[in-house]
Amino acid sequence: MSTEEAALKAIRDEIDQLDREFLRLINQRAQCAIEVGRIKREAGATTVLYRAEREAEVLRRARDSNPGPLPTPDVVRLLREVMSACLALEHPITVAYLGPAGTYTQAAALKHFGGAVSLQPAASIDEIIRRVENQTVTFGVVPIENSLEGPINHTHDCLYASSLQICGEVNLPVHHQFLTHALNVAAVTRVYAHAQALAQCRRWLDANCPNAERVAMTSNAEAARRAAEEPTTAAIAAAVNSELYALPIHTQNIEDQADNTTRFLIVGQTQVPVSGDDLTSLVFSTQNRAGALCEVLQALAASNISMTRIQSRPLRAGTWEYVFFVDVVGHRDAPQVAAALRQISERTSMCRVLGSYPRAVL
Repeated sequence: MSTEEAALKAIRDEIDQLDREFLRLINQRAQCAIEVGRIKREAGATTVLYRAEREAEVLRRARDSNPGPLPTPDVVRLLREVMSACLALEHPITVAYLGPAGTYTQAAALKHFGGAVSLQPAASIDEIIRRVENQTVTFGVVPIENSLEGPINHTHDCLYASSLQICGEVNLPVHHQFLTHALNVAAVTRVYAHAQALAQCRRWLDANCPNAERVAMTSNAEAARRAAEEPTTAAIAAAVNSELYALPIHTQNIEDQADNTTRFLIVGQTQVPVSGDDLTSLVFSTQNRAGALCEVLQALAASNISMTRIQSRPLRAGTWEYVFFVDVVGHRDAPQVAAALRQISERTSMCRVLGSYPRAVL
């Protein structure tokens, strides 16, 4: 055996030993997860065993202490999959997402919960909310805003009308692919995509197929399914749809901005305890008088609470009346946030906390 062969054999033997140890450790972890579930059930726990705040703590610790050489996003993703598989041994989780298969909402659900959950496609955001309310699924995943096109208004309206709690958030980088059976872009007569995707790829479409009809669909995955059946049409969708619907990718990453990101929310039935790095979402309405909104914002500023987002929506019960959706840093149970929320309640005609939840880890 040459020196090179001997060196390679020694490294491979070490890898084999590490793989055996890794297998032993992840199964030991799985056994601990089973024991956790048993203890909770014996204590009378009837709620979901999934602990969003605990998972966030574990992932943040891995993110902050990763020594490399594995990139931190890969470490977080691998650990999430281990936790997902272990949780499935404790208690099965079902998650509704905006279908069909291949949507960005499905990708967000997989990023947040891992591959061991049971994913169920829904036809609309309303249906996702309804399934969680009826407890036919454990959680739902809904889009809330895009970095280019702004808020998803229908999701805001559904959250306002529902008593569900926001349990988490997911930030998903969005890369749009141009999929078609056509031999070239000039042969494309129609482009299918969700309205947001059409808007996010406007400049590319204007430059490359300005004469093609643009048809808004309920989802990009549905667009890919339709385009797969029509030889002179194209779809804008995630890369996974190329395999799902046997539709070739003609051009990759056609979004107008490379940092295009969509934020998703996890909705469920129960409140999430403090994780240590949380956001709180609330909705409120004010009296129609000068300075009313300013008084609410002053309550946050006086408590040194950072507001990360504010969005207004028309209140359908009255003309030219609005509700405001606000995200702030901190948990509703933290003393500073709780004090500010009490002040806001006193200064508004309606105020409701939609949920406190861990910030997205990555």
